[in-house]
Amino acid sequence: MTISDRIRVKSIRPLSDGHFKLNAVTFDWRRDDGQWQTQSREVLDRGGAAVLLPYNLARRTVVLVKQFRYPAYATGYDDLLIEAVAGLLDNAAPEERIRLEAEEETGYRLHEVRKIFEAFMSPGAFTEKGHFFVAEYEPSMRVSAGGGLAHEGEEIEVLELPVDEALAMIEGGRIVDAKTIMLLQHAALKIFK
Repeated sequence: MTISDRIRVKSIRPLSDGHFKLNAVTFDWRRDDGQWQTQSREVLDRGGAAVLLPYNLARRTVVLVKQFRYPAYATGYDDLLIEAVAGLLDNAAPEERIRLEAEEETGYRLHEVRKIFEAFMSPGAFTEKGHFFVAEYEPSMRVSAGGGLAHEGEEIEVLELPVDEALAMIEGGRIVDAKTIMLLQHAALKIFK
């Protein structure tokens, strides 16, 4: 039996069609015992996203970005977030989108990006699936200062850090973004071993 055999969507009611789409969804779910149970969920539809960690193996450095994130602030986090390069797909292929985001945010025009995995970011509430990439960079690949797009509200600081410092920032509570932690842990296990 597939998941499609176990679910009957009864209704999808839009609650918001702003920056993201929020829907109230009611569905019947067939439980393991064969009984049908009606459930309701609010689902935030963000679309897919791409995430990237640029690294320089010889120098043992990574490039991250630092920016204001209102939802983090609203939970009491009173600092800028240090993150991996990321962006919503906006109907582009993940590799295409992440190359554009890298250049917009960091100023680096990367030659090769390598996809390492995909992951649902918060599957209990969001539709977002992240496509995770790594890419080697050299200082000569920097074609601009980066900083993001002001008309999109971006004001991004570019950070080039020793990987060991970035990993210590996780332990010290300075890097608290899950996608960034995932990529840095991957780098520690697979790239900078």
